[in-house]
Amino acid sequence: MSTVPLPVRPHPRLEMRQEGPILTLTLDHAASGNAQLPSLWLRLAEIGRDLRPDTRVVIIRANGPDFSRGIDSDWLAGRSAEPGLPELAGHTATQATAVNDEILEYQKAFAIWSRTHAVSIAAVQGEATGVGLQLALACDLRIVSTNTRMRMHQPGLGVLPVLGGTHMLVNLVGYSRALEICTTGREVGGPEATRIGLAALHVPVGELDEACRDLADAVLANSPSGIRVVSSLLRSATTASPEQQQYLERTAFVHMLEALRDAPE
Repeated sequence: MSTVPLPVRPHPRLEMRQEGPILTLTLDHAASGNAQLPSLWLRLAEIGRDLRPDTRVVIIRANGPDFSRGIDSDWLAGRSAEPGLPELAGHTATQATAVNDEILEYQKAFAIWSRTHAVSIAAVQGEATGVGLQLALACDLRIVSTNTRMRMHQPGLGVLPVLGGTHMLVNLVGYSRALEICTTGREVGGPEATRIGLAALHVPVGELDEACRDLADAVLANSPSGIRVVSSLLRSATTASPEQQQYLERTAFVHMLEALRDAPE
Protein backbone atom coordinates (compact mmCIF):
# COMPACT_ATOMS: atom_id res chain seq x y z
CA MET A 1 0.00 0.00 0.00
CA SER A 2 1.41 3.39 -0.99
CA THR A 3 1.68 6.04 1.71
CA VAL A 4 0.91 9.73 1.28
CA PRO A 5 4.01 11.85 1.97
CA LEU A 6 3.77 13.97 5.11
CA PRO A 7 3.57 17.71 4.51
CA VAL A 8 6.53 19.92 5.34
CA ARG A 9 6.23 23.46 6.61
CA PRO A 10 8.42 25.88 4.64
CA HIS A 11 6.70 28.84 6.35
CA PRO A 12 4.58 29.10 9.52
CA ARG A 13 1.51 29.79 7.37
CA LEU A 14 2.18 27.29 4.60
CA GLU A 15 2.16 23.52 4.17
CA MET A 16 3.88 21.81 1.25
CA ARG A 17 3.33 18.24 0.07
CA GLN A 18 5.05 16.60 -2.91
CA GLU A 19 3.29 13.52 -4.30
CA GLY A 20 5.20 12.42 -7.37
CA PRO A 21 4.64 15.00 -10.11
CA ILE A 22 2.09 17.00 -8.07
CA LEU A 23 3.15 19.66 -5.56
CA THR A 24 0.41 20.93 -3.25
CA LEU A 25 0.87 24.23 -1.41
CA THR A 26 -1.69 24.88 1.31
CA LEU A 27 -2.25 28.25 2.95
CA ASP A 28 -2.63 27.29 6.59
CA HIS A 29 -3.55 30.09 8.97
CA ALA A 30 -7.31 29.74 9.12
CA ALA A 31 -7.56 31.83 12.30
CA SER A 32 -6.67 34.91 10.27
CA GLY A 33 -8.59 33.87 7.18
CA ASN A 34 -5.24 32.82 5.69
CA ALA A 35 -4.06 36.41 5.73
CA GLN A 36 -0.76 36.80 3.94
CA LEU A 37 2.61 38.20 5.00
CA PRO A 38 5.60 39.42 2.96
CA SER A 39 7.72 36.55 4.26
CA LEU A 40 5.14 34.13 2.84
CA TRP A 41 5.43 35.78 -0.59
CA LEU A 42 9.21 35.52 -0.53
CA ARG A 43 9.01 31.86 0.45
CA LEU A 44 6.55 31.16 -2.37
CA ALA A 45 8.98 32.75 -4.82
CA GLU A 46 11.76 30.45 -3.59
CA ILE A 47 9.54 27.38 -3.90
CA GLY A 48 8.59 28.32 -7.45
CA ARG A 49 12.21 28.82 -8.46
CA ASP A 50 13.27 25.51 -6.90
CA LEU A 51 10.56 23.21 -8.28
CA ARG A 52 11.71 19.65 -8.81
CA PRO A 53 12.23 18.94 -12.54
CA ASP A 54 9.63 16.15 -12.39
CA THR A 55 6.93 18.43 -10.94
CA ARG A 56 4.23 18.86 -13.57
CA VAL A 57 1.33 20.31 -11.57
CA VAL A 58 1.25 22.73 -8.65
CA ILE A 59 -1.99 23.07 -6.68
CA ILE A 60 -2.38 26.12 -4.43
CA ARG A 61 -5.20 25.64 -1.92
CA ALA A 62 -6.14 26.66 1.61
CA ASN A 63 -7.26 25.17 4.89
CA GLY A 64 -10.31 26.66 6.58
CA PRO A 65 -13.41 28.31 5.13
CA ASP A 66 -11.56 31.03 3.19
CA PHE A 67 -8.84 30.92 0.55
CA SER A 68 -7.29 34.21 1.72
CA ARG A 69 -8.75 37.44 3.05
CA GLY A 70 -5.74 39.41 1.85
CA ILE A 71 -2.85 41.09 3.64
CA ASP A 72 -2.48 40.52 7.37
CA SER A 73 -4.06 43.59 8.99
CA ASP A 74 -1.67 43.52 11.97
CA TRP A 75 1.31 43.76 9.62
CA LEU A 76 -0.36 46.52 7.60
CA ALA A 77 -1.00 48.52 10.78
CA GLY A 78 2.53 48.02 12.05
CA ARG A 79 1.42 45.80 14.94
CA SER A 80 3.45 42.81 13.73
CA ALA A 81 7.11 41.96 14.15
CA GLU A 82 7.08 40.82 10.52
CA PRO A 83 9.52 42.96 8.50
CA GLY A 84 8.18 44.71 5.45
CA LEU A 85 7.75 48.00 3.69
CA PRO A 86 9.04 51.10 5.50
CA GLU A 87 6.69 53.84 6.62
CA LEU A 88 5.69 55.76 3.49
CA ALA A 89 4.57 59.02 5.02
CA GLY A 90 7.13 61.72 4.25
CA HIS A 91 9.45 59.23 2.57
CA THR A 92 12.63 60.35 0.89
CA ALA A 93 13.64 59.53 -2.68
CA THR A 94 15.99 56.87 -1.30
CA GLN A 95 13.15 55.27 0.65
CA ALA A 96 10.93 55.35 -2.44
CA THR A 97 13.56 53.41 -4.36
CA ALA A 98 13.78 50.87 -1.55
CA VAL A 99 9.99 50.46 -1.57
CA ASN A 100 10.04 49.96 -5.33
CA ASP A 101 12.74 47.29 -5.05
CA GLU A 102 10.94 45.52 -2.21
CA ILE A 103 7.63 45.39 -4.07
CA LEU A 104 9.48 43.94 -7.07
CA GLU A 105 10.60 41.01 -4.90
CA TYR A 106 7.03 40.44 -3.74
CA GLN A 107 5.75 40.56 -7.32
CA LYS A 108 8.12 37.73 -8.22
CA ALA A 109 6.30 35.44 -5.78
CA PHE A 110 3.11 35.88 -7.78
CA ALA A 111 4.60 36.00 -11.29
CA ILE A 112 6.51 32.76 -10.76
CA TRP A 113 3.40 30.55 -11.07
CA SER A 114 2.80 31.47 -14.70
CA ARG A 115 6.48 31.01 -15.59
CA THR A 116 7.40 27.60 -14.21
CA HIS A 117 7.52 24.40 -16.24
CA ALA A 118 4.51 23.12 -14.26
CA VAL A 119 0.81 23.92 -14.69
CA SER A 120 -0.47 25.78 -11.62
CA ILE A 121 -4.04 25.39 -10.34
CA ALA A 122 -5.66 27.52 -7.63
CA ALA A 123 -8.41 25.86 -5.57
CA VAL A 124 -10.45 28.75 -4.21
CA GLN A 125 -13.17 28.61 -1.59
CA GLY A 126 -14.88 31.28 0.49
CA GLU A 127 -13.27 34.70 0.52
CA ALA A 128 -10.45 35.59 -1.88
CA THR A 129 -9.82 39.28 -1.35
CA GLY A 130 -7.04 41.61 -2.48
CA VAL A 131 -3.77 39.69 -2.48
CA GLY A 132 -5.79 36.53 -1.94
CA LEU A 133 -7.46 37.05 -5.30
CA GLN A 134 -4.15 38.09 -6.86
CA LEU A 135 -2.54 34.81 -5.77
CA ALA A 136 -5.38 32.89 -7.41
CA LEU A 137 -5.04 35.02 -10.56
CA ALA A 138 -1.31 34.29 -10.63
CA CYS A 139 -2.03 30.61 -11.32
CA ASP A 140 -2.59 29.20 -14.78
CA LEU A 141 -6.02 27.80 -13.87
CA ARG A 142 -8.62 28.38 -11.18
CA ILE A 143 -11.33 26.07 -9.84
CA VAL A 144 -13.66 27.82 -7.41
CA SER A 145 -16.37 26.71 -5.05
CA THR A 146 -19.94 27.90 -5.39
CA ASN A 147 -19.49 29.88 -2.14
CA THR A 148 -16.42 31.75 -3.41
CA ARG A 149 -16.42 35.53 -2.95
CA MET A 150 -13.71 37.27 -4.98
CA ARG A 151 -12.97 40.96 -4.43
CA MET A 152 -10.35 43.38 -5.74
CA HIS A 153 -11.14 46.13 -3.25
CA GLN A 154 -7.79 47.93 -2.94
CA PRO A 155 -8.73 51.07 -4.94
CA GLY A 156 -11.64 51.68 -2.57
CA LEU A 157 -9.15 51.70 0.32
CA GLY A 158 -6.87 54.22 -1.42
CA VAL A 159 -4.23 51.63 -2.39
CA LEU A 160 -3.60 49.52 -5.46
CA PRO A 161 -3.32 45.85 -6.47
CA VAL A 162 0.40 45.76 -7.24
CA LEU A 163 1.19 42.03 -7.27
CA GLY A 164 0.31 41.36 -10.90
CA GLY A 165 -3.45 41.33 -10.42
CA THR A 166 -4.30 44.12 -12.86
CA HIS A 167 -2.54 42.42 -15.77
CA MET A 168 -4.13 39.03 -15.19
CA LEU A 169 -7.58 40.43 -14.47
CA VAL A 170 -7.67 42.38 -17.76
CA ASN A 171 -6.34 39.38 -19.70
CA LEU A 172 -9.06 37.15 -18.27
CA VAL A 173 -12.17 39.35 -18.31
CA GLY A 174 -11.29 42.38 -20.46
CA TYR A 175 -10.72 46.02 -19.56
CA SER A 176 -14.32 47.10 -18.95
CA ARG A 177 -15.21 44.20 -16.67
CA ALA A 178 -11.89 44.50 -14.80
CA LEU A 179 -12.49 48.23 -14.29
CA GLU A 180 -15.98 47.58 -12.98
CA ILE A 181 -14.74 44.92 -10.53
CA CYS A 182 -11.91 47.12 -9.21
CA THR A 183 -13.78 50.43 -8.99
CA THR A 184 -16.83 48.99 -7.23
CA GLY A 185 -14.98 46.50 -5.02
CA ARG A 186 -17.97 44.18 -5.33
CA GLU A 187 -17.90 40.45 -4.77
CA VAL A 188 -17.71 38.04 -7.69
CA GLY A 189 -19.27 34.71 -6.77
CA GLY A 190 -18.20 31.29 -7.99
CA PRO A 191 -20.80 30.84 -10.77
CA GLU A 192 -20.14 34.35 -12.11
CA ALA A 193 -16.38 33.80 -11.95
CA THR A 194 -16.82 30.82 -14.27
CA ARG A 195 -19.18 32.71 -16.57
CA ILE A 196 -16.87 35.71 -17.10
CA GLY A 197 -13.64 33.69 -17.41
CA LEU A 198 -12.07 34.16 -13.98
CA ALA A 199 -12.39 30.43 -13.29
CA ALA A 200 -12.45 27.28 -15.38
CA LEU A 201 -15.05 25.56 -13.21
CA HIS A 202 -17.15 26.01 -10.07
CA VAL A 203 -18.13 23.12 -7.82
CA PRO A 204 -19.66 22.65 -4.34
CA VAL A 205 -17.06 23.42 -1.69
CA GLY A 206 -16.94 19.79 -0.57
CA GLU A 207 -15.90 18.72 -4.07
CA LEU A 208 -13.19 21.35 -4.60
CA ASP A 209 -10.13 19.23 -3.80
CA GLU A 210 -11.44 16.31 -5.84
CA ALA A 211 -12.11 18.56 -8.84
CA CYS A 212 -8.58 19.97 -8.66
CA ARG A 213 -7.10 16.51 -8.46
CA ASP A 214 -9.19 15.40 -11.46
CA LEU A 215 -7.89 18.37 -13.44
CA ALA A 216 -4.32 17.60 -12.37
CA ASP A 217 -4.73 13.98 -13.45
CA ALA A 218 -6.06 15.12 -16.84
CA VAL A 219 -2.96 17.30 -17.31
CA LEU A 220 -0.68 14.43 -16.28
CA ALA A 221 -2.31 12.15 -18.84
CA ASN A 222 -0.85 14.24 -21.66
CA SER A 223 2.66 14.66 -23.06
CA PRO A 224 4.87 16.70 -20.69
CA SER A 225 6.70 18.37 -23.57
CA GLY A 226 3.44 19.12 -25.38
CA ILE A 227 1.94 20.71 -22.27
CA ARG A 228 5.04 22.84 -21.69
CA VAL A 229 5.15 24.11 -25.27
CA VAL A 230 1.45 24.86 -25.62
CA SER A 231 1.44 26.64 -22.24
CA SER A 232 4.28 28.85 -23.42
CA LEU A 233 2.51 29.57 -26.71
CA LEU A 234 -0.76 30.49 -25.04
CA ARG A 235 1.02 32.87 -22.66
CA SER A 236 2.82 34.62 -25.51
CA ALA A 237 -0.47 34.95 -27.41
CA THR A 238 -1.70 37.55 -24.91
CA THR A 239 0.94 40.07 -26.01
CA ALA A 240 2.32 38.94 -29.41
CA SER A 241 1.02 40.22 -32.73
CA PRO A 242 -0.63 37.63 -35.03
CA GLU A 243 2.54 37.47 -37.12
CA GLN A 244 4.77 37.07 -34.06
CA GLN A 245 2.52 34.35 -32.68
CA GLN A 246 2.48 32.48 -35.97
CA TYR A 247 6.29 32.58 -36.03
CA LEU A 248 6.44 31.19 -32.50
CA GLU A 249 4.01 28.42 -33.43
CA ARG A 250 6.05 27.42 -36.49
CA THR A 251 9.31 27.46 -34.56
CA ALA A 252 7.92 25.43 -31.68
CA PHE A 253 6.40 22.89 -34.07
CA VAL A 254 9.68 22.39 -35.91
CA HIS A 255 11.54 21.92 -32.62
CA MET A 256 9.02 19.30 -31.51
CA LEU A 257 9.36 17.44 -34.83
CA GLU A 258 13.14 17.46 -34.43
CA ALA A 259 12.80 16.12 -30.88
CA LEU A 260 10.55 13.31 -32.10
CA ARG A 261 12.97 12.47 -34.89
CA ASP A 262 15.96 12.35 -32.52
CA ALA A 263 14.18 10.43 -29.75
CA PRO A 264 15.55 6.92 -29.17
CA GLU A 265 13.26 4.17 -30.40
